[in-house]
Amino acid sequence: MQLWEGVVLAFSQIRAQKLKSFFTLLGVIIGVMFLIVVVSVVEGMDRYIREDFASEVYGINTVTLRTRPSVPINSSPEQWREWNRRPRLTFEDADELRARMTLPVQIGIESGGSGEMQGPTGLKVENVRITGASSNIFQIRNLVVERGRPFSQQEEEQGAAVVVLGKRTAEVLFEDEDPLGKRVKIRGFPYRVLGILEEQGSLLGMSLDNRAIAPARSPVQSFTAPRGNVDEIVIQTRNPDLVLLARDEAEGVMRTLRRLRPSVQSNFELETADTSLGFWDRISRILFLALPGLVAISLVVGGVVIMNIMLVSVMERTREIGVRKALGARRRDILTQVLIESSTLSLVGAAVGVGVGIALTVLVRAVSPLPAAVAPRWVILGVSLGVIVGIVAGVYPASRASRLDPVDALRYE
Repeated sequence: MQLWEGVVLAFSQIRAQKLKSFFTLLGVIIGVMFLIVVVSVVEGMDRYIREDFASEVYGINTVTLRTRPSVPINSSPEQWREWNRRPRLTFEDADELRARMTLPVQIGIESGGSGEMQGPTGLKVENVRITGASSNIFQIRNLVVERGRPFSQQEEEQGAAVVVLGKRTAEVLFEDEDPLGKRVKIRGFPYRVLGILEEQGSLLGMSLDNRAIAPARSPVQSFTAPRGNVDEIVIQTRNPDLVLLARDEAEGVMRTLRRLRPSVQSNFELETADTSLGFWDRISRILFLALPGLVAISLVVGGVVIMNIMLVSVMERTREIGVRKALGARRRDILTQVLIESSTLSLVGAAVGVGVGIALTVLVRAVSPLPAAVAPRWVILGVSLGVIVGIVAGVYPASRASRLDPVDALRYE
C-alpha cells in the first residue's frame, strides 16, 4: 500500500504543478532522449556497415586482393607514394591464382569507373557506376539478373561488347520499352543489353541500381583499368571457415609470382570484411564509450533539480510528516515514501524521454540516409537510468524528512 500511495502522491504533484514538474524532469527527459537517439543511430549504422556495407563492398566469404587498402586510415604522404609505386594487378595474376590455389575457391576480377550512358532514343544517364568484371562476379557478389541473362565465360574471354544494366539505369534509358537485345552507348561505344539486375536499393544514400556490368576484357577496360590491369581480384570460399586459409594461400602465391624474399614486405593488400572493418570498430568503440559520459551530464543536472524540488516538497509537507510520525509512522516509512515519489517522478521523465527518442529515431530514419534501429536493451537502460537517478536524487530529501522531530514538525508554519 505504501508503494501505491507514493506513486499516487507523485502523480498528484505532477498534475497539480504541471509546468514545475516539466522543468523538474527536463534534464532526465533530455538525457534519456539523447541516449535513445544517438545510440540507436550508432547501432543502426553498426549493423548496416557490418551487414549491408560489408556484403556490398567486400562480399560474403571473400578475400579481396588490391594494390592498396580499400579504406586507408591516417595514411602519410610517404605511404601513398609507396602504394603508387606498387605494380598493378593483371589478368595474368588472376589466372595464376586459379591455377595454383588448392582450396575450393572462385576467383573473379573487377575494375571500376564511371561515365555517361546513352540509350537508343538519345536519353542519357550521368555518373553510372561501370564495372568491368569476370562472368562469375554475379555469383560472387550475389547479383540476381531479374530479366535476361548475365554474360557468359565465352563472352568474357572474347571481350564481347555486351552489358547488364542496373534497374534504375535501364528505366531511365528505355522508359517503358523492353531493353533486352537493344544497344546502349558507354562513352560513345555501343553495347548490347543482355540483362537487367534485380533492384538493390541504396547504400548510405547512394543508389546501387545506377550501374552497368560488362566483361572485363571488353572495350570498357579503356577507362576502367587499361593495358590488361585490374583493380581487384576477388577470391570467394565455399564457407567462412576457409576465408583465412584462402587469404594465406593467396598471399603465398602472389609473393611467389612477384619473387619477394621472406624479409621483404608484400607489395599488395589482401583484405577480408573483418580485417577491413577495423576502422569502424575503433570509431564505434569510441562512440559507445563516450556516450555514457555525455548522457551522465544531463542526468546529473536532472538529478540535482529533482533533489531540490523534493527538498521543497518535504518542506511544504513538514506538518503532514509530523502528523504521520505522531500517528506511529516510522522513520523507514517516511524515507521509503519520499524515495518512491522521487523515483516515480524520474521514471515519468525517463518514459517521456524514451518516447521522444523513439519518435526522433523514426524521423531520422525516414528523412535521412542514416540507418537507425531502436534496440529494446537501450529502452530498458533508459528507463533504468531514470529510476536510478530518482532514487539517488531522493536519498538526501528522504533522509532529511525521516529525521524530522514530530513535535517540531507539528509546530512548523
